[in-house]
Amino acid sequence: MASEKNGLISRYYNHYSLWSMFKAKNLSPQKLAGFTALILATVITLGTVLIDSDWKIIATAFVLTFLTSYYLYLYTLQNFIYRKIKLIYKFIYQTKASKREEFFNKNILPLKTIEEVSEDVEKWASQKKEELDSLRRNEAYRKEFLLNLSHELKTPIFAVQGYIHTLLDGAMDDPKVNRLFLKNSTKNIERLCRLIDDLDEISKLESGEMTINAENFVIQDLIRDVFDTLSLKANTKGIKFNVKKGCEAPIHVLADKEKVRQVLINLIDNSIKYGRTDGHTVASIYIMDDKRVLVEISDDGIGIAEEHLPRVFERFYRTDRARSRDIGGTGLGLAIVKHIVEAHGQTINIRSKPEIGSTFGFTLEKGE
Repeated sequence: MASEKNGLISRYYNHYSLWSMFKAKNLSPQKLAGFTALILATVITLGTVLIDSDWKIIATAFVLTFLTSYYLYLYTLQNFIYRKIKLIYKFIYQTKASKREEFFNKNILPLKTIEEVSEDVEKWASQKKEELDSLRRNEAYRKEFLLNLSHELKTPIFAVQGYIHTLLDGAMDDPKVNRLFLKNSTKNIERLCRLIDDLDEISKLESGEMTINAENFVIQDLIRDVFDTLSLKANTKGIKFNVKKGCEAPIHVLADKEKVRQVLINLIDNSIKYGRTDGHTVASIYIMDDKRVLVEISDDGIGIAEEHLPRVFERFYRTDRARSRDIGGTGLGLAIVKHIVEAHGQTINIRSKPEIGSTFGFTLEKGE
């Protein structure tokens, strides 16, 4: 009874294993050919048994059928189906086959299952889709950039053109307006020069032409120096500068001092432009860990709406175009700031709320 039970279990196990192999997804061409040949050989052998009971004939029929079916099916797979698959791989890689690729096509590719090939094709398709999406985004960004650049260039050029034409048409002889028009023309030319300088600066930063000359210095000293540089501009709006209480202790950073000065001038100048009258600009400095220092410049000005925050560091992006142009600036300041900070291998972020104010924070490498 026990032996009969064990026999049933063994037959069930063998049947289940064979069926699971047939149902397996990752079948190589050799396995597919073997399974197909086994089925054909079994069917033909059973037919032979019905015709002739000679075991030699039955065994010969099984072996011949199995071998013939196996090699025929394998040949069909490798020389027809896998030839098409090889063409797919050539299309994917788009290169003339090297010796290594020829070895892959002859020896490795035939061992790949259809599922593995399908995964490779899906991976390639996904990669191409990402590349296309990236190209579309870059194209949209390029169009927007060119449109903004055109507008930024036209504004001062047309203004200067208008003033000069007015002067040439007779206003030059009017002492009440000629000097005023010349001053306004000069302002617009200066704005155009600043725009070109900023474009040149950002091009150098993006191309990697501008090198970072790191040195060890106290960040509070540089902040106070920038405060002094912009104090006259701040006084016109009654804005007071100060370093946050508790952040006065000297902290050394390792960075390009002049580049960091440029970052601070941009951020503090913005805090004046968009700060409220009789407001405050506060600098905070924190040691984050053994490697980084966080520098924050905060104001209590008009703030920035949440939907604009992800794009404030883009070139020419303005949250309020009309008001921004009245205040001045090229629209490239924050983009330059971001590039300088990232050129140091660091990050910059912003927190802001309308009518509450804005805080720009960037990290620097901790000095000794």
